[in-house]
This record gives sequence, C-alpha cells and structure tokens, in this order.
Amino acid sequence: MKKENKKTKRQKRVGFFRSIKQRDPSARNALEILLLYPGVHALIWYRIAHIFYKMHLRFISRLISTWARFCTGIEIHAGATIGRNLFIDHGHGVVIGETTIIGDNCTVYQNVTLGGTGKEHHKRHPTLGNNVIVGAGAKVLGNIVVGNNCKIGANSVVLKSVPDNCTVVGVGRIITQHSVVSDAADFPVERVELRAPVFGVEDSQPDNDNKVEKE
Repeated sequence: MKKENKKTKRQKRVGFFRSIKQRDPSARNALEILLLYPGVHALIWYRIAHIFYKMHLRFISRLISTWARFCTGIEIHAGATIGRNLFIDHGHGVVIGETTIIGDNCTVYQNVTLGGTGKEHHKRHPTLGNNVIVGAGAKVLGNIVVGNNCKIGANSVVLKSVPDNCTVVGVGRIITQHSVVSDAADFPVERVELRAPVFGVEDSQPDNDNKVEKE
C-alpha cells in the first residue's frame, strides 16, 4: 500500500519543464525552455532574490529583481510567494506584487498585473489558488482570493474574490457552468445556461438582433 501511495504521489507531481511542455505546444525540450523562455529566466532570478529577501537583505533582493526586469521585461517582487510550476508565457509586461501568493501549476500570460489598489496595507495583493490561468492583459487587484481551477479571461479586471472552478470575463463577470453572475454590486445579476465549457461560451438566451431584423 505504501509503495502504491508513493507511486501515485510521483505521478501527480509533474516536473517544471514537463509542465511547461504540457501547456505550450511549441516547447520542444528542456534545454530550449531553459535558454529561450524569459518567464523561466525571471523565475530563476526571483528564486535567488527571494532568498535574500527572507534574509532581510532587501536592497540586494531589489537589485536582483530590478536586473531581472531589465533583462526579461517581467517584474516579480522578491517578497512574492510562488508555488511550483508557474508558467509565465511570453511574459513581457507581467507585474507580480510583493504580497502576492501564487499556488501550484498556474499559468500567467503577457501584460498581466497582480497588483494592489493603493487602499490597503500589509497584505495588499491577490492570492491565486492552484491551476489558475490568467489571460493576457488581465488585472487582478487587491487583497482578494482567486479559487482553484479558475480562468481569468484576457483584459479582465478582477477586484473581488472568485470561487473555485469559475471563469471571469470583462469587469467582474463570473461564469460558472450553470450561471453567469456579476461580482460587482452595481451590475445586474444575469442567469445564462451554458451548453459548452467556458472558453467556448454559448449562451442559451435568444438572439435579440435577429428578432429586431425580423420585425
């Protein structure tokens, strides 16, 4: 039984380079990923800077993270907490704040900001669960929690916490497999039944434009 449990744990754990190959069809081998992927370079520099940050050598950690930003176009604060197998794809313009927490096996695309709102102190940046995908240009701001297995659509703005297994599109519009609910208090709540998984969203509401044309 113990041997079987060890095998299942090993099967669940996927190595860093293999996890990138699974998420990026253009990745050919580990050497190419190590040498040519700026997201990987930024993470290596972050791991080094984070060691100095934990030793309270803040100037050195900041110097390393600034150099990494100059070389890669990706800014990861040395104080951020990042789990296993983060993949920053393309990466240019990505900003990850000091108190950000990122779980395991997350994917972040270019121009993403995991930042603050300027109204909070101490923990002021978002927390991402495991297996979260943040699309290009998305802004996730403030001390909020994005649950496990969530997808943040490209150019979305997220200002409030998101439950597990949801997708966010636009400004705070949360989509589940059963309904669409606006997360912002000023927005009306909508109900839409989905016939397809979220990124191929089709809603069951009638097409109002076609009705107007017929009339």
